[in-house]
Amino acid sequence: GDRRRLGILLDHLIDGSKESRIAAEIDDRNVMITGHPFVDIWQAVKPSVIGIDHWPEVPKGQPWKEGVIDALGIKATPASFWKHVLGKVTSWKDLETPLLGAVEELIDFVAPPEP
Repeated sequence: GDRRRLGILLDHLIDGSKESRIAAEIDDRNVMITGHPFVDIWQAVKPSVIGIDHWPEVPKGQPWKEGVIDALGIKATPASFWKHVLGKVTSWKDLETPLLGAVEELIDFVAPPEP
């Protein structure tokens, strides 16, 4: 019905991306699509939280997660490295502002209006 709303958060929502083209096709006042500029949600974790200065640049065409792991010289699978990264996050302060802003925007959109 008109009172239900759907909020969708997309990775890598930047101009010209596949994600942005798909999102642009949605035209419904009860649906909000927003996103963050990160290639992957890993990048939304501040690098200092896991003890690095910055997330490595991964050449286009190379799988991003595997490229990051290789560049960092870590012997891990993407799943095990994500578990490590996630385990270091203790609060919202460990996350980058663009992700936090996108999530806040979606919460505001889907929350019931105040009486």
